[in-house]
Amino acid sequence: MPIMELQDFTPQSKLVTRTTLVEKPRFPAFDAHNHLGEDFGGGWDQKPLPKLLDMLDQAGIVHLVDLDGGWGESLLNAHLDHFKQPAPGRFQIFGGVDWSRWPEKGTAFPDWAAGRLRVQKERGAEGLKIWKGLGLLVKDHNGKLVDVDDPRLDPIWETAAELSLPVLIHVADPVAFFDPIDENNERWEELGNHPDWAFTSPPFPPFLHIVAGLASLVARHPRTTFIGAHVGCYAENLTWVGALLDRCPNFSVDISARIGELGRQPYTARRFFLRYADRILFGSDMGPYPEAYRVIYRFLETDDEYFNYNAAPNPLQGRWFVHGLALPEDVLEKVYFRNAEKILMKVG
Repeated sequence: MPIMELQDFTPQSKLVTRTTLVEKPRFPAFDAHNHLGEDFGGGWDQKPLPKLLDMLDQAGIVHLVDLDGGWGESLLNAHLDHFKQPAPGRFQIFGGVDWSRWPEKGTAFPDWAAGRLRVQKERGAEGLKIWKGLGLLVKDHNGKLVDVDDPRLDPIWETAAELSLPVLIHVADPVAFFDPIDENNERWEELGNHPDWAFTSPPFPPFLHIVAGLASLVARHPRTTFIGAHVGCYAENLTWVGALLDRCPNFSVDISARIGELGRQPYTARRFFLRYADRILFGSDMGPYPEAYRVIYRFLETDDEYFNYNAAPNPLQGRWFVHGLALPEDVLEKVYFRNAEKILMKVG
């Protein structure tokens, strides 16, 4: 038998199963997690807006949250001017925290960051995006790594509550990114292609330490609306996520970029959607592209079996396929639109 490189092994399934094309969602969809900037979203801030709106119309997306407003007012203003001003009913732009200013600001940093959040709100930001650097990379003025639930940051979360700004928080990547990169790591190929995505512990904090910090943070600030990105940052353990949802009514989750995880546990995932139908938000995180959206629609709406969860020819995140959930219409309507409408359109 000839020797083959693993990267060249692309087996084709011989299963004969149904393929359902879902061109538009059963209900108008509110994408609560996507990117439109140059680094993550395809640079739509430099392209004609009508072309973007045409793509969203093709996909049935009636509203989109752009998480690339950044933390500098110049970038936020650029996104507000390019997306929000000409099409106010279609977009929300989230701001952020400039962690790089902590060494300069010293002990005054948390209050300074809370003040910048007020400025962002005045300029038109409708939410706060926390990127995964918090807990992994952010250091204080003494050079010490900052935990997700560091009490010094309370002014930021309390200001978000005061301003009715939802906080979409992403503090951990797939669990395997924190494991040793060896023959047991289910994302070995992915990490080989993207070695900068590895957060092996040590030297990084353990995965469970980071998500425990998230749970502690959410519980300590019941007035603040938190949305846990990527199924609460722990899509591999829906029991854990469900327990946090049960404990904290101020917490919801989006499903962005985790169809690969949800679809390989279809029975557990379907029960999760049915139980927490009022707390789950639709999101893509794959750019505003109809072909990417349609894979998610297929996953949510059909009972198709064993299909690729990525629009590209091969699975993106691991050597597995997924199964559809065939969710009932009342759940679909909530996930596609009503939950985001309730949570994200109450900005004061």
